[in-house]
Amino acid sequence: MKAILELIEVQIDPQGLPRRFRFRHQVYTITAVVEGWLYGGQWWRKESPRRCYRVEAGRLTAELHVEDRPGGRWWLAAIQD
Repeated sequence: MKAILELIEVQIDPQGLPRRFRFRHQVYTITAVVEGWLYGGQWWRKESPRRCYRVEAGRLTAELHVEDRPGGRWWLAAIQD
């Protein structure tokens, strides 16, 4: 996977899972959430915990992260196409 680390816009479903995201002016519809996990963050660097998802959007596989708090920011951590 190629590291990206860019903030993105994400639409979520009623369960809070990502369903669509916009990256560099293109919208990707998520066809599958392959896995999800909670990352606690590096407390010594004052990182917030975050939820992470590996998703498929057509031929693209992406790793999305969101800060684990209400209104948390989403970012694209990595892609593989």
